[in-house]
Amino acid sequence: MAGRKVTFTENLRELGLFIFIIALGFAIQMRNPAFLRVSNIVSLLTNTSILGILAVGMMLVLLTRGIDLSIGSTIAFSGMVTALTVARYPGMPALLAVAQGAAIGVVIGMVIGVLVARFDVLPIIATLGMMNIVRGLTYVVSGGRWVSAYQMPDSFKALATGRTLGINNLIVVAIVVYLVATYFMNHTRTGRRIYAVGSNPDAAEVSGIPKRRLVFLVYTIMGGLAGLSGVLWVARFASAQGDTAVGYELQVIAACILGGVSILGGVGKISGLLLGTILFGILANALPLIDVSPFWQMGIQGVTVLVAVMTNAMVIRNTERSALRRRATM
Repeated sequence: MAGRKVTFTENLRELGLFIFIIALGFAIQMRNPAFLRVSNIVSLLTNTSILGILAVGMMLVLLTRGIDLSIGSTIAFSGMVTALTVARYPGMPALLAVAQGAAIGVVIGMVIGVLVARFDVLPIIATLGMMNIVRGLTYVVSGGRWVSAYQMPDSFKALATGRTLGINNLIVVAIVVYLVATYFMNHTRTGRRIYAVGSNPDAAEVSGIPKRRLVFLVYTIMGGLAGLSGVLWVARFASAQGDTAVGYELQVIAACILGGVSILGGVGKISGLLLGTILFGILANALPLIDVSPFWQMGIQGVTVLVAVMTNAMVIRNTERSALRRRATM
């Protein structure tokens, strides 16, 4: 099947973001030569992997003109339940723990999908409600206690610290998710229909595209990826807490928007999403390397994101105006 037609504007946005990343990387390298060392690059990619996995799911949701504010709570709940399970049954296979966490996320995503697709609840309301419900359940099942590293078997923690073909498992999982998502969005009928739903929901429904079914699907996928990320998060930090990933959904949404995914729906590419995620990873990794105070780091990240987005917007706007002028003179 042919993939979705990519516009010149989308390619231009990605090029601008790529150039910005190269310039930022060069500036950081000038300040600290350790930035481009292989060990630091691997650390950067490892720390960014979970953000990247979640961004794929959020992109699908945004493409349908939705939003999911519950993913931070889903991460905490799936991670907590899985941590409690492996602490009680240390002989539990690690892959079974992954399946349990992903299944928890899928159920949460399905509930949101039903609320949005079947009962027409606004996505921001449905996911805000689930955010609080699921966060509360996290504290209920844990009794307000933590699950610490010594309570988790080494086989479980190896999910995030182990390697496959010499590559950290978190990076491997993120690569697999991106490859599957790229094929799904560009080479399947369902992927193209998701774009159609976001571009023009009314026209999509009139043309026979199952809008409600697709909306249900994207929230289910988002939930599954959040559940998977919850397990990986707990394995990565060897700790499960009630306040895990509070506010993390905002970083995921920002990475999507920075990567060119439109909150108005129907616009976005996996390649652009990858660039947006990498930029976030660079900021989080580099600021401590150049001795920036922790009190300034969040502010600098925000300013950098705004500058990058505004620069892309200005370039695209000027290009579109030039194209209109050329057409007018023909």
